[in-house]
Amino acid sequence: MSETSTVTPEVRIKELEESLGEETDRLLKLYSAYEQQEKELLDTKAEVEVLETEIVDREIEKESLESLLTEKDARIRELEFKSSKTGKQVEHLEPELEKMEEKYTREKDRLGKVFSIAEELDNDLRLAVVELQTRDSWYMDHMSLFEDLNKAIQNRYEMIEAAAEAERQSQHMGRAIAERMDEMVEARAAEMTIDEASVIDSTEAVSTESTSTDESEDDEWNWSENVLVGVMDKNGIKDRDAFIEFAKAYDIDGNRYLKGSELAAAAVDFAAQDGAEEEADSTEETPEEEADSTEETPEETDPESSSGWSDGQDPWEGQ
Repeated sequence: MSETSTVTPEVRIKELEESLGEETDRLLKLYSAYEQQEKELLDTKAEVEVLETEIVDREIEKESLESLLTEKDARIRELEFKSSKTGKQVEHLEPELEKMEEKYTREKDRLGKVFSIAEELDNDLRLAVVELQTRDSWYMDHMSLFEDLNKAIQNRYEMIEAAAEAERQSQHMGRAIAERMDEMVEARAAEMTIDEASVIDSTEAVSTESTSTDESEDDEWNWSENVLVGVMDKNGIKDRDAFIEFAKAYDIDGNRYLKGSELAAAAVDFAAQDGAEEEADSTEETPEEEADSTEETPEETDPESSSGWSDGQDPWEGQ
């Protein structure tokens, strides 16, 4: 108590001031430490953010690398598949390659032959050009001779055409005379008298009656159609009506029924008669054909004159 009582206010104030100074220093130190800790905290946060960013980037890189690895694996598998497939194709195409090499060799040889033939043709072409130039020069030197020959050929054609025209005119006059004669005959027929017309009518009536009686008689004749067809086919007879009319004369028993034996005998004679008529017709036609051939000969042209200057062709071209 004595000590406390002895402390004066000045001492107390001094002590308080000293303690205040100490506390102030301590507080300043704490504040500076706090500021330093705060700075360190901010730096740490910044580092954490940077690290987090780096982590995100690393994750992205990791994912991209994983995708690249996946793609690379797929690519490797695809390449391996293609490689195996290509190997199989090579094994399969090796025989084809050998065949193509053989074809190439053959085509190469063929092309060489074609080239040699082309060279020969080129040489022949040059030779032909030289020959044509020589022939053209010869033709130009003898132009007047060919012109005279052309004029002679033209005169010959004109003479032939004039003769043919005269022949045509004579034929036309003959046809005109024949037509005139026909007109005169028709005019004479128109001038017939009534008596002549009545006579003609009576003759026509008689002929019609005779034909009707013949038809009635034909209707009374009988025969076997199968036998008739067989006999005609066997003997090569085509005219049925004429053969039936001819066979009526061979009705031996007179019953108006033509038997097979009667038709056979008639067919033999009918065929022989047709053969004789055909020979007679052929002998009659030959003089007419000779006359026609003699009439056609003046209109024929000389084969040598078929190729001349009139048709635009060179008569010396084939030589």
